Amino acid sequence: VSSPPRTHGEGVPMSYRKFVDRSGLAWSVRDRSRWEWHFEPEGGNPGPTRVARAPGHQDDPFELSNEELQRLLDSAPGATRPRAPNPFGD
Repeated sequence: VSSPPRTHGEGVPMSYRKFVDRSGLAWSVRDRSRWEWHFEPEGGNPGPTRVARAPGHQDDPFELSNEELQRLLDSAPGATRPRAPNPFGD
């Protein structure tokens, strides 16, 4: 018995695919919403999770070529550390 696919809050199916970048590092590409995709490190990839703006022309990672995924990964800033709360409250 298979379970139904996970969905975004708006009922849009959530999908993911594996991707190996030009440096040989493995990533799991997950469409978290219509606006952003997460590149999560896989295997021995020591990198942080990176968040990229979802491409406007496509909503499924399986529909993009490796070159298009590489461009998205290159455009995604690295994960930032959470900022400590300001002790002065401003």
